[in-house]
Amino acid sequence: MKTILLVCNAGMSTSMLVKKMQDAAKTMGVEVEISAKSLTEAKKNLGTPDMILLGPQIRYELKNVQAMAPNLPVEAINMQDYGMMNGKKVLEHALKVLG
Repeated sequence: MKTILLVCNAGMSTSMLVKKMQDAAKTMGVEVEISAKSLTEAKKNLGTPDMILLGPQIRYELKNVQAMAPNLPVEAINMQDYGMMNGKKVLEHALKVLG
């Protein structure tokens, strides 16, 4: 099962997106584990995700997070998809990157 970690400033807005992504995964019949952490929490312990997605409000941290997880795909979430809380589109993109 693939695991995706969403990271934002406080972990609040990404928690809403996680729920939308989980709903989309269920509808699509995809088994994936999706969670959210604040940037501070993620810097202490990333865990073992297969991919990390950053909220657009912290895209400036992209290079730092990539350095923390050099063997993982790390990307910023599309700003429009994030703003619209389009969990299906964000999930589809993540699954495409993960193969």
